[in-house]
Amino acid sequence: MSQPDTQAVRTYLLGLQDRIVSALQEEDGKAFVADGWTKAPEDRLQGDGLSRLVEEGHVLERGGCNFSHVRGKTLPPSATQHRPELAGAPFEAMGVSLVMHPRNPYVPTAHMNVRMFAALPAGQAPVVWFGGGMDLTPYYGFEEDAVHFHRVCHDALAPFGAPLYPRFKRWCDEYFFLKHRQEARGVGGVFYDDFAELGYEQSFAMTRAVGDAFVAAYRPIIQRRRHLPYGERERDFQAYRRGRYVEFNLVWDRGTLFGLQSGGRTESILMSMPPVVKWRYDWAPEPGTPEARLYTDFLPPRDWIAAGV
Repeated sequence: MSQPDTQAVRTYLLGLQDRIVSALQEEDGKAFVADGWTKAPEDRLQGDGLSRLVEEGHVLERGGCNFSHVRGKTLPPSATQHRPELAGAPFEAMGVSLVMHPRNPYVPTAHMNVRMFAALPAGQAPVVWFGGGMDLTPYYGFEEDAVHFHRVCHDALAPFGAPLYPRFKRWCDEYFFLKHRQEARGVGGVFYDDFAELGYEQSFAMTRAVGDAFVAAYRPIIQRRRHLPYGERERDFQAYRRGRYVEFNLVWDRGTLFGLQSGGRTESILMSMPPVVKWRYDWAPEPGTPEARLYTDFLPPRDWIAAGV
């Protein structure tokens, strides 16, 4: 594998963050604030980052798009789950991660991240891999939206080999699954991790294609749904389903665990939490309602590309 050009990756990621924030600012009408940070030499992690977020926007009740570039002396367990031979190695990691929580319950929550890891074992060449993906979490399902989101994901990956989309789509369905609930978080998308099989240059190119596709995947859905009328019933169900989002991020998400285990910046790590959430004891929607249809027609894994043919 070629040696990683970390400056090229950093430049790309900062540019991606800026493009995504610019597009979503245009859609929302409220400016994102920028919060730069650095880690002091005495901290477990060294590095810097830029958090960009909006709260109480016109479309986004809360949304953030974070860049981070950190170095540490020891890879945390969450990063070596599939590479135990690298446990304890120094590392460098950088990425862009975003979560958008719209106000209107008919606009789905969206998540995307792209990242590079480099383990630096003593006396050996760096071991570099990429990860990332995007997924969609609707509260009220629309087949048109799910098909569009998956079509954009498919087309972004197509130049790198036909098997990648179905493989990464299945990986996403399996990853964003609440095992304690036996329930999917949403309608999925694509997900990959520990990926280097195309070689450094092409693996990075594929990761860029995924990052670059996010605005095209998500913005048209915002535009279709943002003006749909809703009431307290829809907001209440949205808050209930957001509880599943919190449960997944705090119990199962490897990115959250990596950030917390490695001594990352807590405000940035927990930026993904929705602003208003509810839990109820042993609740289920009434059969035949739009809320029940989310469970029966959208959360079970489906071939969304075929659904759009």
